[in-house]
Amino acid sequence: MSKPKLSEKLNNFSQLLIPIVALFILVVFNLIRDPSFFSIGIKVNNLGHKVLTGNLVSILNGASELVILAIGMTLVTSATKGQDISIGASAAIAGSMFVKILRAAPAITVPTILGGVVVAALVAILFCLFNGILISKFNIQPMIASLILFTAGRPIAYWINGGATPNVESPLLGALGGFIPGCPIPSPILIVILFVVIMVLLLKFTTLGLYIQAVGINEKAAKLNGINPLFMKLLVFVILGVCVALAGSMNVCRIGLINHEKILLDIEMDAILAVAIGGNSLGGGKFKLSGSILGAYIIQALTTTLYAMKVSSTDIKAYKAIVIIIIVVLGSPVVKEFIGKLLKAKPKAAVKLEAK
Repeated sequence: MSKPKLSEKLNNFSQLLIPIVALFILVVFNLIRDPSFFSIGIKVNNLGHKVLTGNLVSILNGASELVILAIGMTLVTSATKGQDISIGASAAIAGSMFVKILRAAPAITVPTILGGVVVAALVAILFCLFNGILISKFNIQPMIASLILFTAGRPIAYWINGGATPNVESPLLGALGGFIPGCPIPSPILIVILFVVIMVLLLKFTTLGLYIQAVGINEKAAKLNGINPLFMKLLVFVILGVCVALAGSMNVCRIGLINHEKILLDIEMDAILAVAIGGNSLGGGKFKLSGSILGAYIIQALTTTLYAMKVSSTDIKAYKAIVIIIIVVLGSPVVKEFIGKLLKAKPKAAVKLEAK
């Protein structure tokens, strides 16, 4: 194997190095602290169905909304070189619209639910495009542009349902937010798998990912190569709107109501951290979707670990912040450059041995 190919392989792996190491540390820590932490069992739930239980299932299930939003945040970060801090508020708006459609229907059926998700997505896309226009057309910094909706989004969600927090009860919603009868895997996990597959196929078989990265790396060069930066930036906000609507609707299905003040509260911070922990630059450009997805699960694993250690909900944010600071610092360009120098300093004999 030649040196250029080896260095290219190391560069591709280095982006996932930090999240893999972080996940490894969490796994080892929990195995030492409590070997049964990763045990998976089957129990009968309140509806009489056999379902999977255990911390691992809780992590995969609990991170569902975060994974979806982290995907949208990754694309926005790559194209705009900034982050949308209003996704939690946008999810509240989308969730409120979803509930309004369900309550307006004579009965909650599959077509009603699908219609509710579509309407919620359209509304979420409009609000996300508001941010997108401010960013792409008026060149406002993404965090400043999205601060408007971050502030006003939850009050708007409150107005949509007339200042109430209405319930929506249905076996279908319960199945989407919990378990489908006969399937032991939580439904949100299945929804995430389907969504991730769709996004991976979209990025693999189209030039979307390449164009997004090109705009994020060098907007002027991308324009010279026939790529429309304005269109690409608006497109990532359309995708973000779909992610927001899906996450908001899923959360409503989980709890059976819409609470504009609590729904996916502070999720935007976790989504940004998932992007950073996943080895993606918050300054835009190249991205690795798998890194952001892994980052989302790491955040949820950390949260579940702290709960298992009987840490109070008040203290969890402080503990989580400390650990995340360490992970982000380890993934910083300075540390990466230092590690890169160490790798380049490998003896030539080791490279030759690896080639054999």
